[in-house]
Amino acid sequence: MKSLPNILTGSRLVMALFMFVALAASSGSVPYFADRLEPQTQFALQRWAVYAFVVAALTDFVDGWLARKFDAETVWGAILDPIGDKVLVCGAILGLLSLGPQPWVVLPAGLILFREFTVSALREVGAGRGVKLPVTLLAKWKTTLQLTALTMELIVAAWGAFSLPDGTPLRDGFEVAAHSLFWLAALVTLITGAQYWEQTRKALAG
Repeated sequence: MKSLPNILTGSRLVMALFMFVALAASSGSVPYFADRLEPQTQFALQRWAVYAFVVAALTDFVDGWLARKFDAETVWGAILDPIGDKVLVCGAILGLLSLGPQPWVVLPAGLILFREFTVSALREVGAGRGVKLPVTLLAKWKTTLQLTALTMELIVAAWGAFSLPDGTPLRDGFEVAAHSLFWLAALVTLITGAQYWEQTRKALAG
């Protein structure tokens, strides 16, 4: 039972990879298959990509809870968990952008990617000098906002795959909510990035 949290974390990496490849394939971005996919197959790939993302996002909350409940927190889990989060978020953003032009998504998506790579670099530099960057409460909320907003954005981008009514107030309202939450997630992401930057600066200066 104590190995279950790490298994879930590992499965998140696998599902993130599947999600990205499925979205890329559905958009015609995979050589050889691009000209051989029928519309129904493309829609099916988009649906399964969204399902995989939702399940993977849920494992992010469950694995940590299980690790604490069964006292199964390990060094390997501590390494894999943040990697799994970043791979899932970055994979979803890249897969989302592969589905076509989305003016309201590109800028916040780019800012989120910029922050994630920057903080990863800060952690690596800090670790080499014995500096640890503890995860803040706001950073935890940041991850929740990112995963929720990306779920909604993926549904908007794959709207037709779920046979949802188009050109309706439901569609318009859901799209506005998705974009608003995604921009909010990007803002919180940048704030946490600035916090980590300041923590690292103070630690290295001291």
